[in-house]
Amino acid sequence: MNVLALLDYEIDLLSRLVEINTESVPKKGYDECASIIVEEAKNNSLEWEIVDGEKGAKDGLSRPNVIVTLDSGSDTTLLLESHFDVVPPGTGWKYPPFKLTVEDGKAYGRGTADNKAGIAAVMGAMIQLRKEKLDINLKLVAGVDEEIGGRYGVDYVMSDWGLKGDAALIVDAGPESLFLGASGIIWGKVTVKGKQGHAGYPFKAKNAIDEAMKLLGEFEHYRELVEQKESTLHAPPGAPRKFVWGRYSVTMIRAGEKENVIPGTCEVRFDRRLLPEEPIEQAEKELMDFFQKALDETGCEASLELVNRQQGYHTPKDLVFVNTVSENIRKTTGQSLPYAAELGGNDGSFFAKNGIPVVCYGTIRADTLYHGVDEFVYLQDLKNTRDLIINLGKVSRDKIR
Repeated sequence: MNVLALLDYEIDLLSRLVEINTESVPKKGYDECASIIVEEAKNNSLEWEIVDGEKGAKDGLSRPNVIVTLDSGSDTTLLLESHFDVVPPGTGWKYPPFKLTVEDGKAYGRGTADNKAGIAAVMGAMIQLRKEKLDINLKLVAGVDEEIGGRYGVDYVMSDWGLKGDAALIVDAGPESLFLGASGIIWGKVTVKGKQGHAGYPFKAKNAIDEAMKLLGEFEHYRELVEQKESTLHAPPGAPRKFVWGRYSVTMIRAGEKENVIPGTCEVRFDRRLLPEEPIEQAEKELMDFFQKALDETGCEASLELVNRQQGYHTPKDLVFVNTVSENIRKTTGQSLPYAAELGGNDGSFFAKNGIPVVCYGTIRADTLYHGVDEFVYLQDLKNTRDLIINLGKVSRDKIR
């Protein structure tokens, strides 16, 4: 049978979720998207609640993390996490970014792969399981703000509000491996100072862009230092190295206001990816020490602010839960997947830091153009993820703990 015919519910729900622009920074459409998930829970006799991260942020911006529960009366709970915030669509789409287009076994739209398909898969599985006699409880955690660090998204749900569970499957991942960890993250902002002036009189000014280039040149030594770091965990299939390694990337540069004005400040932003097992405090100290050394070497006047941090994590492969998920992937797809760690980060770190074992599997296949133009999800991956959760929902509690 055509896979599309087996996904009527999931495609309908995904279509309605994708139609809402839920960009992380302005927090567009968060309440509207959350209300769709809540309405689905109500219509299918599932318990629900909203944990609003605004109570922690206290900035007046709603952050409705939605928790949907299939309660079997068990003392064992499997948490299933996804997120519904997205990055901006950008321009140049062949398909409309906020209207689901299904074509040739793919569903196109912003947030399809990353990660509204995860929500559709979990809801579809819970609805199929709701009349079964189960030995475990299932909880969907549909979070917000994942794309900007998740402090008042899933981190707030786990660390402040105190959601409990015995194990977690993060559906915000790909299906090429069973991921047992994810990289840590440090985002930094360097503000370089110069002296503003007229471009006709450069000798009276000090160009902050020139100063920033000196500093960035020195930071090439930092890149070399970081890239020498290597994890004990395998990298995903297709990666250029066998094991996860450290990474540093300059991602944004802002300076100037007009062609004939020499800028007095230049802002540089960067992303540092840590090994899953690398202590974030150690990485921060190493970064700050290098930054001070770079200032001494170049004579630049600059400041460094760390604007986001997230500890990486990894789950031991010999846990019963890891073996349970691995066996059920094989049961669902007919494939035995290798273990690996995510090169990116995800909300799994917030479960791990609260002592909950975490593995990751989902719909974000490497070629799905997530964060890019014409993002899509394979319908087969959506079905496989849903069916995996159905199979996991039927296991005995001793297979989770």
